[in-house]
Amino acid sequence: MTAPLIFWFRRDFRLSDHPGLVAAAETGRPLIPVCILDPETEALGAAPRWRLERAIACFAKTLEERGSRLILRRGLALDVLEALVRETGAEAVHWSRLYDPAARDRDSAVKSALKGAGIEACSHAGHLLYEPWTVETGEGEFYKVFSPFWRAVSKREPAEPLSPPDFDAPADWPDSDVLEDWQLGQAMQRGAEIVGRHARIGAAAAAGRLGSFIAHGIDTYKADRDRLDRDGTSGLSQNLSLGEISARVCWHAADRARQEGKTGAETFMKELVWREFAYHLLFHTPHIIDANWREEWGGFPWQQDNDAAERWRRGMTGEPMIDGAMRELYVTGTMHNRARMLVASYLTKHLMTDWRVGQRWFEECLIDWDPASNALGWQWTAGSGPDAAPYFRVFNPALQGEKFDPEGTYRAAWLAEGNDAPTETALSFFEAIPKSWNMSPDDDYPQPIVGLKEGREKALAAYGKYKG
Repeated sequence: MTAPLIFWFRRDFRLSDHPGLVAAAETGRPLIPVCILDPETEALGAAPRWRLERAIACFAKTLEERGSRLILRRGLALDVLEALVRETGAEAVHWSRLYDPAARDRDSAVKSALKGAGIEACSHAGHLLYEPWTVETGEGEFYKVFSPFWRAVSKREPAEPLSPPDFDAPADWPDSDVLEDWQLGQAMQRGAEIVGRHARIGAAAAAGRLGSFIAHGIDTYKADRDRLDRDGTSGLSQNLSLGEISARVCWHAADRARQEGKTGAETFMKELVWREFAYHLLFHTPHIIDANWREEWGGFPWQQDNDAAERWRRGMTGEPMIDGAMRELYVTGTMHNRARMLVASYLTKHLMTDWRVGQRWFEECLIDWDPASNALGWQWTAGSGPDAAPYFRVFNPALQGEKFDPEGTYRAAWLAEGNDAPTETALSFFEAIPKSWNMSPDDDYPQPIVGLKEGREKALAAYGKYKG
């Protein structure tokens, strides 16, 4: 058992509640932690790549404090792992599962090749509460609607979180790339510094945020989570996306709060299960990631990319709620969930633009980018997905602002034009955007692209005709 074991880290940058790492440590083999920059990872958008770089740097420091290292290599995953096996004499490679089509294809090929060469190759759970194939209807089918999925999952009890394992270092370490040479954040350009002010990096930050949320926010979560003018959400999406905290840790913390009578706890648990539902669908119907989940929507007359969509991307639609949300995205790398529904509805319905145009922009800008949640969220709002919003639901951003930002606090936080004393966050948008956009806080605020009533009527006519 002196031959080392390679543990391949991808989106599981933590030591606590890490089933794969625990299983690897229990073999008694020395562990070589590895992170690979392969083509699948390089395909990430600018903000997700930048955030991944920060996660890797933080996790590498954590390992060093434990007397270990994170070995970095660039190339095709199989080529890198085979080279490391030759260099180190490792007889096993373990990793935590991912579920998007590209990752599944890659991992299947890696596992097959390694096993064919006599190397133990083992994948583990850890990104979700439950593996997608373990939640079925009474007829043995996968769930296509959230409510019964929630009822099925809420009757279960996830295993208790695992403690960080102890593991030995190898006698000799293989060579490693230098993280800075990967230049993962290069595409962010000057926006990196701005977004960096708002990111919560690493497992310690995630644990601290969860603790604060459970202590001070979860009791009012049901009432406040849709309020754009309040800090009413957990703020953990970026950490869950990169596995800096596990869904299981979040679930058990919320369940304890529920048992203590905190009224928002069950609502928060439902949101964790919505994430599960997204992965459940991604696993069983992988076309959700880039094609209409409801195939009959293939002929819907959405526009492809267009000038109005470009104004949407830049936060220049002339609708303050939409523009504020799009600027929040560019400045922080995140966006309030209520705002995500509003901007998605506006793009796909008022601007009649294909949901994939918006999905791609989110993939470029979100530091909490998640393939399953992003795809489901866009298709839910557009109407082409499972459990979709009714086609006649067209969010009115002005009315939504009155309801969820009644004093205009959120809009003022992100919009500078026409404001005599713009906030620091509103001004920072102009520091982050490309200079080629030629935007200034001294500009006049733009006129609306389309009237809200006019846009709604056109959308309803198109949707109604198509449904009819």
